[in-house]
Amino acid sequence: MKEAVPLPLLIAGPILRHCDRDNFTLWFITSKSMESLTLTLTHSLDDNKNIPPLFNNPLLTEQLNSIKLGQHAYQHIVQLKQTELLPVEVAVNYTLEDKLHGLIFKEVVGLQYGEQLTPNFVIKPQIDHMLHGSCRHAHHHSGDALVAADTLLAQDLSQQARPALLMLSGDQVYIDDVAGPMLFAVGEVIAMLGLPQEKFPDAQLSGSDSISYHPAAMYQRHKNLLPQTNYSARTALGRWYRNHPIFTSSLAENHLVSLSEVIAFYLLTWSPELWERITIPKDVVGLSAANTARWQSEWRNLLEFKAGLKQVRRLMAHLPTYMIFDDHDVTDDWNLTAKWEEAAYGHAFSKRIIGNALIGYTLFQGLGNAPDKFKAEITPRLTAFFNQPNEGSHNQLIDILLQFTHWHYSLNTNPKMVVLDTRTHRWRSEANLAKPSGLMDWEALMEFQHELVGQDKVIIVSAAPMFGVKFIETIQKIATLLGASLLVDAENWMAHPGTANTLMRIFQHRQTPEQFVILSGDVHYSFAYDIRIRFRKGGPKIYQITCSGIKNQFPEKLLPLLDKINGWLYGRFSPLNFFTKRKRMSIRGRRPNDARSQRLFNKSGIGMVRFASNGAPTKIAVLHADMSQTDFKLPSHNKHGAKSPKDKND
Repeated sequence: MKEAVPLPLLIAGPILRHCDRDNFTLWFITSKSMESLTLTLTHSLDDNKNIPPLFNNPLLTEQLNSIKLGQHAYQHIVQLKQTELLPVEVAVNYTLEDKLHGLIFKEVVGLQYGEQLTPNFVIKPQIDHMLHGSCRHAHHHSGDALVAADTLLAQDLSQQARPALLMLSGDQVYIDDVAGPMLFAVGEVIAMLGLPQEKFPDAQLSGSDSISYHPAAMYQRHKNLLPQTNYSARTALGRWYRNHPIFTSSLAENHLVSLSEVIAFYLLTWSPELWERITIPKDVVGLSAANTARWQSEWRNLLEFKAGLKQVRRLMAHLPTYMIFDDHDVTDDWNLTAKWEEAAYGHAFSKRIIGNALIGYTLFQGLGNAPDKFKAEITPRLTAFFNQPNEGSHNQLIDILLQFTHWHYSLNTNPKMVVLDTRTHRWRSEANLAKPSGLMDWEALMEFQHELVGQDKVIIVSAAPMFGVKFIETIQKIATLLGASLLVDAENWMAHPGTANTLMRIFQHRQTPEQFVILSGDVHYSFAYDIRIRFRKGGPKIYQITCSGIKNQFPEKLLPLLDKINGWLYGRFSPLNFFTKRKRMSIRGRRPNDARSQRLFNKSGIGMVRFASNGAPTKIAVLHADMSQTDFKLPSHNKHGAKSPKDKND
C-alpha cells in the first residue's frame, strides 16, 4: 500500500442506476462523510441558454441514503422520485456538491467525454437499442468488453446513438474465484479504508482479523478454511461426493469469506483510484512452482483489467445501469440443489459466507435496481448494522436477506423489461434432494406470467438461457443421473420438469405477448435463436439472445466440438427434438458472421440489440474487446427457397 498517497474524496462511482422519466438514482462511495449534498440536474443546452435547472436543491433525508462501510468508506445512493421529473430523448447533466467538500466529481480524471464539463445521461422510454452482458471475471485472460463499449459510446454521443440502458445479467463479480494478487489487494484495501472485522462461527479461524494476506497464504482456503459437507450420496460417485466442500467452485482456493473482503473486492472491481494506491509484487516467495506461475499470470491479467477501469466508470456514469445476480455473485452452485441448500445453510460458517456475499450484492448491485423495494425492510437494517456492527445484528441481517423475496423487478419501458430472479425462488426436487432445483417455482412463474398480461411485446432478462444448447443439457442430465449435478453445474430451465413444463405453457398461452426477447448470459459463449411454436399459425415470436461473457470465455478447443455434435444430433429437422421438453418449439439458430455451420461463438464481448417498433430485434451483435463485432444472422435460403440442410436447431 502506498501510504504516502492520500485517499481521494471519491473512491468509487458515480454509477447511474434506476433512471426513467420519474426516477433518478445515483450510486457512489466517498472516503469522507457528506455534510449536506446538493444535486443539480440541467438540460445539456444550459451552457448557452438561460433555461432553469430541472432540479437544484439540497437532498432531503428520504432522497439520500448514506451508509458508513468503514472508517474511510461511505456509500451514498441518491434517489429522486417525482412524476415527470426528467425530460426524454435529451441529454441531462448532473452534478453533486457538498457543503463542506465542494463539487464531488470535479477532480475525477477521465469521467467526462470530450469537452463535457459534467457527466450526463439520456432517458429513452422506447428501447431502440441497448447493451447487455454477464460474466466479468477480473483476472481472466480475455479483454474487458465494457472498455470497448465505452470506446464505442465516445465515438458518437448523440441521443440517437446512445443505448437506452446497460443490463448486466449476472456474475458481475466472482466471489468464489479470486486471483491471488487480487486477494492481496483486498487485504490492502481493508486496511486502507478501515473496513470492519468480524468473528467467525464454527470456523478454523476465530475471525477475519486472523486472515493472512501474505502471498504465501494464497490458494489454500479450500483446504484450511472453507467448510465441508457431512452427507453422502447413493451413486457411483459417492466416494467423491462424500464430505466434499460446500463451496464447489473448481477454483475456490481464494473464496472470499468476510464481509470486508466482499466490500473491498467490489471496490477493486469498479474503482481505479484504489488500484493507484496499491503495489502488488510480481515476484513472491512461499508458493509452489505451479502457484508461483499462476500468481504471475494473474498479475499480468489484472494489469490490463485495472488499466480499463476509468473507461468502465465513465460508461456507467453515462448509461442507466441495471444488474441481477447469478451464482458467482454469491458462490458457485448457489441453491443448485435442495441438498446443497441443506448443507450450506445448516453450517453456521458457510451461511455467514453466503450471507456476506448477499450483503455485498445488496449494497453494490441490488439497491440501485429498484430502491423502493428495499426502503421499508432492508435499507434501515443495513444502515443500523454498519453504524454499530456486532455478531447478533450481522446474523439478523443475513437472515432477513435470505428470506427476502423481491430481488426481481421490471422496468416501465417500451417494450416492458422483466428481470427475473432465478436463484432464490427455486422449485426444489421432492423425489431426490440432490437433483437440480427448478430455476423458478410455480408461484414465481405465475407472478412472471402476471407481468406479461396486457403486453404485446416484452424483454425478459434471465441469467441462464431459457432455450439452451440441447446437447450440453443432455450431458448435464446424464451427469445428474450419475449423481454429479454439482460437477457440471446442471442447472438449466429444462432440468426440472415442473419448471420446464410451466415455462412452456406460459409461452404457448394464446394471450401472451406477440414478441418475446429473452436476454441471457451465464454460459461463457454467445448465440441467438429464433423460436416459433410448431403447428400454430401466428403465435408469439420468441428470440433467445445470449451474450457471455463480458470478460470470460468457454474453453477454446471444446466449444467447436460441442457445437458440431449439437448440430448433428439436434438439427432443425432431427427427430430427437421430439424427445425434449421443447418438442412443441421450432428453434432456428442464427449464424455468427454468416458462418455456414457455426451457431455458438466464443469470444468475450458485450451484447448489442436493436429493436423495431413492434419489439422484434432488427440487429443482434456482440462487440468484442478488440472493437471487432460479431453479427448473428439468420441462415440463408437456398436458391429454390428451401432451408439449407445445414440449418441447425441449437
